[in-house]
Amino acid sequence: MQNKRLLEYHEEELDSSFTVGDLYLGTVKKLSSGLNAAFVDVGHEKDGFLHYQDLGPNINSLNKFVKDVIAKRVTTGRLNSTQLEPVIEKIGKIDKVLTKNAPILVQVVKEPISTKGPRLSCDISIAGRYLVLVPFSDGVNLSKKITDRAERSRLLRLMSSLKPQNFGVIVRTVAQDKDVEELDRDLQHSLAKWEQAVKTLADAKPRDRVLGEMNRASSILRDMLNETFESITVDTRESFDEIREYIHTIAPDKEKIVKLHNGKAKVFEALGLEKQLKSLFGRSVSLPGGGYLIIEHTEALHVIDVNSGNKSNSEEDQEATAISVNREAAKEIARQLRLRDMGGIIVVDFIDMKKAENKKLLQDIMRDEMKTDRSKFTILPLTKFGLMQITRQRVRPEMNIVTREVCPTCGGTGTIQASVLVTDVIENNLDYILTKQNERGISIAMHPFLYAYYTKGLYSKQIQWYIKYKSWIKLVKDSSLGIVNFKFFNKSGEEIETGSGA
Repeated sequence: MQNKRLLEYHEEELDSSFTVGDLYLGTVKKLSSGLNAAFVDVGHEKDGFLHYQDLGPNINSLNKFVKDVIAKRVTTGRLNSTQLEPVIEKIGKIDKVLTKNAPILVQVVKEPISTKGPRLSCDISIAGRYLVLVPFSDGVNLSKKITDRAERSRLLRLMSSLKPQNFGVIVRTVAQDKDVEELDRDLQHSLAKWEQAVKTLADAKPRDRVLGEMNRASSILRDMLNETFESITVDTRESFDEIREYIHTIAPDKEKIVKLHNGKAKVFEALGLEKQLKSLFGRSVSLPGGGYLIIEHTEALHVIDVNSGNKSNSEEDQEATAISVNREAAKEIARQLRLRDMGGIIVVDFIDMKKAENKKLLQDIMRDEMKTDRSKFTILPLTKFGLMQITRQRVRPEMNIVTREVCPTCGGTGTIQASVLVTDVIENNLDYILTKQNERGISIAMHPFLYAYYTKGLYSKQIQWYIKYKSWIKLVKDSSLGIVNFKFFNKSGEEIETGSGA
């Protein structure tokens, strides 16, 4: 979040495999000379796609090493005594390099999206916080964003002396001004991961994951954590300990900003996120000045239409209205692309503007708003018809949160018990729990509308319950629940099963 507004939203499924960065032992299933690519079985329902360009120049060295490890001729990941094979041609044929049914070590560079299998690479790289380790290479490359000449030569000199033989290193932007101990610690950490991968590979069967990328939370922190982070809020003790320990290793000075949320309300409720999620992922997204966006997704591209809404009368002329709404829209679109992780081709239909300088200004605003985006992107100038085309790299399936609430009572059939009866259902459940089950210290989570109904006035329903049952019933607002949804909890915070409502 930035200034209390949601900027990126990621979800991690517990059973999801094929995360970007994972290493798999695959089997070459098919070679396609027309596509100059191979299809590799890594255990997904669709074979992974491996193009010749993604083999990496040292594929022959990698293949020989993998065969030696599987045959137990090699037992270590250190490559000091390894004789590298000749590099392959930049423009060559895949069937000259790979053979059908051969084992191959591959890395996931793009998760399975829609009907496609994972996109794979044999140019193996192991990402750390400051460095990326590249086995079977021997160069040192620096991020283009490190522009200071003295710092570039310092890092180049340092890394050339630190890195082991037959390993290449890519120095990330965050390595700027870091001392040798931190860089070496990061390098050793990546080498240990590679060593672990080699050990796993020795006994791996085809389709096995050889090295798993760290969990989503840690990998986001590895790539994004910087001085501007003010707090990291976690809502389970287990995650809190894990994240705190990880931050202790990568940025000890930031360890104190990790906080465990143990308030009465759920963490998303307390931070105002639940409401934002509900309003940000729909087909229509409102703009602060009265305009709105319509976002549609097709198989081939994403289309965003910008509408001025009730803004059209507030400015003195059409051009001023157009640039004012378009400026707001550009800011929100840049945020939406990150939020939903929309990728591929995005076409934006801005409100028509006549002046060329305004069209140029809009492109500059869009580029400026997107510069903090970690995905690679290209923005083309507005076309004659006022359309802007953007391409954005996507490595994961697009984030889509269903914001249309299915009626909790009918499950979408269209026939429901009258919502006015929800209060009767709550009262009946409450009476049963307090008098028949003799529970005490219970709480009820409910939609804010219901919460207001039960707590309004001096002699509120909540007070009436207290007088009737001689027990205080705690009410908790939860906007993730539907308007006729509710949940009962006992004093230990465990949900009490009720016949209806929840």
